[in-house]
Amino acid sequence: MPDYPLIADHGLIGDLQTAALVATDGSVDWFCTPRFDSPSVFGALLDAERGGHLRIRPATGVVTTRQLYVPDTAVLVTRFLTEAGVGEIVDFMPIEAATVATTSRRLIRMVRCVRGEMTFTVDIAPRFDYGRERSETHLSDDGVVFEGARNAMTVCLIREPEDDRIARTWVDDDGDVHGEVRLVAGQMRGLSVQTGTAGPVRPVRVAEAWRLFDETVDFWEAWVGRSTYAGRWRETLHRSAITLKLMTYAPTGALVAAPTAALPEQVGGERNWDYRYTWVRDASFSVYSLIGLGYTEEAAALGRWLRDRVEEQADKNGSGPLQIMYRVDGSSDLTEETLEHWAGYRGSAPVRIGNGAADQLQLDIYGEALDSIYVADRHGVAIGHQGWLRICELLDWVSGNWDQPEEGIWETRGGRRDFTYGRLMCWVALDRGIRLAAEHGRPAPLQRWQTERDAIYRQIMERGWSPTRRAFRQHYETDVLDSALLRMPTVGFITPTDPMWTATLRAMDAELVTDSLVYRYDPAASPDGLRGSEGTFSLCTFAYVTALTCAGQIDKARLTFEKMLTYANHLGLFSEEIGLTGEQLGNFPQAFTHLALIDAAIALDRELDRHPRGLEQRRTVIPVG
Repeated sequence: MPDYPLIADHGLIGDLQTAALVATDGSVDWFCTPRFDSPSVFGALLDAERGGHLRIRPATGVVTTRQLYVPDTAVLVTRFLTEAGVGEIVDFMPIEAATVATTSRRLIRMVRCVRGEMTFTVDIAPRFDYGRERSETHLSDDGVVFEGARNAMTVCLIREPEDDRIARTWVDDDGDVHGEVRLVAGQMRGLSVQTGTAGPVRPVRVAEAWRLFDETVDFWEAWVGRSTYAGRWRETLHRSAITLKLMTYAPTGALVAAPTAALPEQVGGERNWDYRYTWVRDASFSVYSLIGLGYTEEAAALGRWLRDRVEEQADKNGSGPLQIMYRVDGSSDLTEETLEHWAGYRGSAPVRIGNGAADQLQLDIYGEALDSIYVADRHGVAIGHQGWLRICELLDWVSGNWDQPEEGIWETRGGRRDFTYGRLMCWVALDRGIRLAAEHGRPAPLQRWQTERDAIYRQIMERGWSPTRRAFRQHYETDVLDSALLRMPTVGFITPTDPMWTATLRAMDAELVTDSLVYRYDPAASPDGLRGSEGTFSLCTFAYVTALTCAGQIDKARLTFEKMLTYANHLGLFSEEIGLTGEQLGNFPQAFTHLALIDAAIALDRELDRHPRGLEQRRTVIPVG
């Protein structure tokens, strides 16, 4: 098995149309272009031998590595400490006309010697279209062009005019380019990588590279400066906000669930999904989180993206079921296929691209969409007449279709069930629609919506409650618990001090919580149609923090939150899951986790401000009968 870096041993850079992962060993081992959901150019993260990479690292000696972001930016610095000297790579993607979709992307790798002398090795090994497209290599003194039938990449050297050659270079039998560059303290050289174009090759002057660096730093500092958050975890939340911005496709405002595909939930297992798409659920949660930080423009863009999906669906079939996820441009073709020629991360096959869950029926997305529209409306993102008509059509569909089996929030592939969370969010959809109609005096079939909303409430209380477990359950035919239901009090369905809810929270504590980390559910007790197990789900842990906060268990909530922060990687990034050893698992970084982190921190801040240290008001919990 080739050597793979840990999932957590990566930083993220991007230009608001796509992103790249940079490992602590100096390798760009994941980069799709020109969009998040495009085929990869570098994919060594999923196959170290055949995936392709762009690696720069010290040539010899024992190396200690460190990685950090330039504060309040998405500019990544990877440092190498050796006996001969100290060097670093500064990686970033310039933000150029981000709102205009283009087919060309640019990545800058500035290589510096900070102290002493250092020789760096450079390995450029692109593999277009997930390694399925061959390319020809054209090497010159100023760089190299890799040209395939449909794709191209131009690498220009960053150097000064007096440099004879920046490095000794050669091409191997596979067409990969290798080189060496020797630097002394104070020198900077590097590479400017342009995808989507086959030349021209020209030397990029050091001053030009520094200008691009300054412009990129200025962009991110200005963007972070718009934040209104001034709470206890400012640096943590701003890093999460930058990470979410990096996962946003600026031309449409869509937010991808993660910039990666097929990273396993269990090493060697089959739970390997493609997350480079925009889920209605994630987009909906994003609106609330971004507004909480003061980013109303981004929230409005996501709101427009959601509105467009609703209107398109209405045009197609009278506002039937929304697709649960879409490509970043709003298109709906997410055909799932397997890359049989790739081994997968540490042998975790199959490597899936596309996502077959796109056509699943997941009723919760309607509640999440309407809740985000409602929150946005309360913060000045107004709903026009046509938008209201589309909302009415959507809620009319929910009114007639909420009481049916579905696949549920976790996209299980074990058949449809009457999931309690799906019913809960249908209640939210109708409740928010009723509120919007009343607050704005909009015409609506309120009697029907109220009748169906109340019917959902009664059904959940009667069938979603397990008298045996004394807790709300995953679906009506089981006593299995589900941490998705942690949202019951936060959406207003039940008060956080209701005996039925406090009993549910205690049951979850006993079954789903381990050292403050939270599992989604127990797949052994509730088969989901897949082999293997999974780690604790990071977004569920942050949702648990929010639920504890709402229930008045503020000390426990804060300790859980602080402990969870220790599971972030060295840059403050989270993947989907945490394994038994604390290893990050699944696609990385995951937007949903960072959204839940923001929500938990804001909720905690609010309660801690309300109850000064040492004077916390404990809420009385009445045991269930």
